Amino acid sequence: RCPRPALPVLRWLPRYSRAWLPLDLLAGLAVGLTTVPQALAYAELAGLPLQYGLYSSFMGCFVYCFLGTAKDVTLGPTAIMSLLVSSYAFHEPAYAVLLAFLSGCIQLAMGLLRLGFLLDFISCPVIKGFTSAASITISFNQIKNILGLQGIPRQFFLQVYEMLRRIGETRAGDAVLGLTCLAALAGLRAMKSHLPQAAPTEPLAVRISYLIVWISATARNALVVLFAGLVAYSFQVMGSQPFRLTGSIPQGLPAFRPPRFSLAAPNGTVPFQSMVQGMGVGLAVVPLMGLLETIAIAKAFASQNGYRIDPDQELLALGVANVLGSFVSSYPITGSFGRTAVNAQSGVCTPAGGLVTGALVLLSLAYLTSLFYYIPKAALAAVIVSAVVPLFDAGIFRTLWRVKRLDLVPLCVTFLLCFWEVQYGIVAGVLVSGMLLLYSVARPPIKVWEGAVLRVQPGSSLHFPAVEHLRDSVCSRALAASPPRSVVLDCCHISSIDYTAVVGLAELLQELRGHGLSLAFCGLKDSVLQVLLSADLEGFQHFPSWEEA
Repeated sequence: RCPRPALPVLRWLPRYSRAWLPLDLLAGLAVGLTTVPQALAYAELAGLPLQYGLYSSFMGCFVYCFLGTAKDVTLGPTAIMSLLVSSYAFHEPAYAVLLAFLSGCIQLAMGLLRLGFLLDFISCPVIKGFTSAASITISFNQIKNILGLQGIPRQFFLQVYEMLRRIGETRAGDAVLGLTCLAALAGLRAMKSHLPQAAPTEPLAVRISYLIVWISATARNALVVLFAGLVAYSFQVMGSQPFRLTGSIPQGLPAFRPPRFSLAAPNGTVPFQSMVQGMGVGLAVVPLMGLLETIAIAKAFASQNGYRIDPDQELLALGVANVLGSFVSSYPITGSFGRTAVNAQSGVCTPAGGLVTGALVLLSLAYLTSLFYYIPKAALAAVIVSAVVPLFDAGIFRTLWRVKRLDLVPLCVTFLLCFWEVQYGIVAGVLVSGMLLLYSVARPPIKVWEGAVLRVQPGSSLHFPAVEHLRDSVCSRALAASPPRSVVLDCCHISSIDYTAVVGLAELLQELRGHGLSLAFCGLKDSVLQVLLSADLEGFQHFPSWEEA
């Protein structure tokens, strides 16, 4: 059997079929038409000049084509990542680009060391709490642009207060255009979800009509932004401008150069160490959330479309994309659920579709940036709100209440604290989840059957936090019985045991023997039996089954 090629592109390129080419081209174009307006909008959300959204949108497409293992995934700026960049890069491009470089290095190291399992410690309730809170905070962050308000603070609660206080300053033009764009995007999204598939036997006119409607709904972001830009340009020609416009965007491709490891400031130079200290916990939150988002999306679409991914290779692909992206002034990128869905629905066959998307972004940078001047900020805000509203999962609260109410604790802690600061919400949620996990290890369920001999059965493996709990349970039941009874410890559910637990069992043997009672073991698995035999416990007895004991 031939070994699999180390480079993922070599797994599909040698068997590339000519029939796949038109599908990959169509998918790449559809994703590109979604990427360009979203890139501009997400740069605004990140608090960076708009060209940085485009700078961040092409390198990931090219890198993932060669290193990615999921045919559907597209890398680039996302709403969640832009929100995090806004929090940790201080609206300063040099910080954002350096954050991309350092995040990529961390992701690359995790991939090489196969540390992807660390992401498993971020539980589903924490992720849902974060994304639901992010959906609300991002939407409120963009309402100021839809209403045409300026000077609104970034902190969520101050933001809500200021917008309500200054609601009378709303610019009618921006509000009408923003709400119109939101309605159009919602309508096109609904139209696409209810669009029936055109059968090959349908007349040509019907199939062409279906294709036109499908393209319009898929490229809805580009169409809405184009429409808004034409409206703004018309007003400009007539000598009035009721909208706040995007303004000038530098034309041309970014220079290929390493990120800046120091920053010139009015009172001197900010050294690399100070820049890193300023980013703080962002150096952990940004790379981990990037990995989490990418792998979750890759797994979801791989399961849906019947193929497998390599999580460690995904870490490498994202790490390389962020490191190389920082050389073209990109801020941190990750997998985009919305654009990946467009890619999959367009019938993409291989990651080669990303080459078309990346090329379209480069063409926009080289030739189209002068046209972006007339795009109203309200239209870009509508694009962002339309993208993040589906992230809010109201049903998760009902589901957890029905399935396991204790999981509502990390969900609510994460959800509420993310409105204060994103990092506090994520860290607190992970800590609460960890405490619940440790509690289940420290207090495993213990079943006790009364009889001539007490049968005690721990419900899970035995580790050092649980030893005292087990000793107390055994002694309290064995010695409190009248008369006191010997004990058989049924170990059928214990698959691992550590040294502290062995010491605790030795002390339990001595304590029971001091009261004239015995302790026997049954149902020991081979690995656990080997540990106990190696410890040479005094008075150790074991039997294959409870009946023999």
